[in-house]
Amino acid sequence: MTSNNHASQAWSRHDFLWVLSLFGTAIGAGILFLPINAGVGGLWPLLIIAVICGPMTYYAHRGLSRFILSSSRPGSSITEVVDERFGKAAGMLITVLYFFSIYPIVLIYAVGITNTVQSFIVNQMGLASPPRALLSAVLIAAFMLCILSGEKIMLKVTEWIVYPLLLSLLFISIYLIPQWNLSIFREAHFIFTDVSLTLWMILPVVVFAFNHGPIISYFSMAQQRHYGDKAEKKASQILRGNAACMWVFVMFFVFSCVLSLTPEDMAQAKAQNISILSYLANMGDSAFIIYFAPLIAFTAITSSFFGHYLGAVEGLKGIVDKSLAARGKSISSKKINIIMSAFMFLTCWLAAIKNPSILGLIETISGPIIALILFVMPMCAVYIIADLRRYRGQWSNIFVLVIGTATVLSAFYAIFS
Repeated sequence: MTSNNHASQAWSRHDFLWVLSLFGTAIGAGILFLPINAGVGGLWPLLIIAVICGPMTYYAHRGLSRFILSSSRPGSSITEVVDERFGKAAGMLITVLYFFSIYPIVLIYAVGITNTVQSFIVNQMGLASPPRALLSAVLIAAFMLCILSGEKIMLKVTEWIVYPLLLSLLFISIYLIPQWNLSIFREAHFIFTDVSLTLWMILPVVVFAFNHGPIISYFSMAQQRHYGDKAEKKASQILRGNAACMWVFVMFFVFSCVLSLTPEDMAQAKAQNISILSYLANMGDSAFIIYFAPLIAFTAITSSFFGHYLGAVEGLKGIVDKSLAARGKSISSKKINIIMSAFMFLTCWLAAIKNPSILGLIETISGPIIALILFVMPMCAVYIIADLRRYRGQWSNIFVLVIGTATVLSAFYAIFS
């Protein structure tokens, strides 16, 4: 397992690197759209989000990590734990939901990174655009090679990426301060029904923006290998540090972007379906923004791609394993890894070539499914599974369950209203 020396450390380099990896997984397309979706609703929903997003992020991800670490078989992934806890039929359903909560996000990141690099080559470097098929193949292959090289290399690359990402978010947030205006305060009116409805509709975007659930299974198993029976305590500590880090950097970025634009600007950006950085760059007021926006988008999407890819592969492997087991068949780990890698590469490559708009798919399908897996399922497990009864009676359980349920129901309201 691990040495007592490891377990007794209050905070180690291992913990710090995992905070960066969790942060990098969460910081992707979501943060680039969150200021628009949060800001367009006005001041009061934005303030409420600022209050709840930190606890929401920590308690939800801690619940999923506890669920995974509750397995009687150490080293079990989430797809194996749901089988153990809920039975094979329910386990298969949850595994499928888990996969489809992540897989579309991997595809949109493949599209997003291709568009970002292509735009940078053409607009910032002034060069001719390379063939999209070739560019996307090189980028996706480079990402997958990094992931397949192992945990240490992936963590090292993530460390290199997340440092400039953190600094870029902080710097651009500070850079926008002179452009802050009071328009959002002047137009702030607290009408309970309007504020409640706006907040409800924003929840899926907030859940998506702060989500790093796809890497939690891999993260939990890594803590179990490293810390042994101290894994749950150390995982909670790392998740708490990550949630605090995200709250500071993300909310400062969100408020700085919102305060530098007017509500009319936010509405226009939402209508154009572009990120906040793209809208700021398109305004053409600052060469700094125009130059650094692609860099920030690149680092954000790259770091997030790693964590979501791992989660999608884990879900896909669970589906394949369970489907074969139901028919009394099996396949070697090496062969299934080759098949999954080929499937992920080909589908990401095709998505990048076709350049579809799947943001709506994420908002109406991925967001609610993320809430089901990350918020609802672990909290239900606390009151169903005897081994988790020590976590019952905590106010955070109700808080997470309410947020998750509201997020799921908001998608139905948006579709049928």
